[in-house]
Amino acid sequence: MGELLRVEHLKKYFKTPGGMLHAVDDVSFSINKGETLGVVGESGCGKSTLGRVVLKLIDQTDGKIIYNGKDITNISKNENVELRKSMQIIFQDPYSSLNPRKKVSELIADPLKTFRMYNKEERQSRVYELMDMVGLSRRFADSYPHELDGGRRQRIGVARALSLDPEFIVCDEPVSALDVSIQAQILNLLQDLQEARNLTYIFVTHDLSVVRHISTDILVMYIGVMVEKCRAKELFKAPLHPYTKGLLSAIPVANIDHEKKRVVLQGELTSPIEPKNECRFAARCPYVTPKCREAMPELEEITPGHVVACHNVREINGL
Repeated sequence: MGELLRVEHLKKYFKTPGGMLHAVDDVSFSINKGETLGVVGESGCGKSTLGRVVLKLIDQTDGKIIYNGKDITNISKNENVELRKSMQIIFQDPYSSLNPRKKVSELIADPLKTFRMYNKEERQSRVYELMDMVGLSRRFADSYPHELDGGRRQRIGVARALSLDPEFIVCDEPVSALDVSIQAQILNLLQDLQEARNLTYIFVTHDLSVVRHISTDILVMYIGVMVEKCRAKELFKAPLHPYTKGLLSAIPVANIDHEKKRVVLQGELTSPIEPKNECRFAARCPYVTPKCREAMPELEEITPGHVVACHNVREINGL
């Protein structure tokens, strides 16, 4: 369908008393229209920061962001405001991301008011249309967020993100705060909306069992760097990076007769503050060698479309 977003060597550093914290460190990828890029990794790996930098909610330290063929890396404040119509976010926490003093209809109408779209009657009609779209009964229009459960609150967040007819949405762990049964409802809703409206997603999560069902491609991050990226089916069929293997082995299997070999990752996490020029995963990797301590591994295409950053990837996988 054509490329919608391309990110080149994106970096985001934060200044701390101990030095520069490398939250996102030289990450590159592209997403085609109508597809979903799943971004996975442990808490603190930089995946949410990556989504916010791509959306221009926070400025990048270095790198380039190309959206719909246009370089948006250093756009003006006014251009950034206009960009909101096309790029939106669904936040992780459906409890803290909604103003408790506003009714459901007001929360969904906020973006429309901000951009002065429609008159009062047309706005109300649009709010009802959005509520129908996300499966939220109109009887909740005058309710407050605290009167609703987590699933309904997250549907408000989805409706609000859709209100301006965006092409691209960053879903920042949108189901992690919800019960498992409600997670399935929200995931199905996001997939149905994607098919109906040709939406493009970055889906940020730490749960590989969730990302498996919604993603076209999966990008694995570890302490700010990208360690593996390929098609979703390929990643679950043949993971190549030791960290990815460890993540996949932690997914529970609902079969008592199936014996699963668990890869336990031991050792301390490397600090993201002024990290050394070595593999970030070296301290926990069971296959570490001296060259892992000498330089950061470069991303390398091992099979078509499957890139990995590991010095020993061929030896580990017998390639």
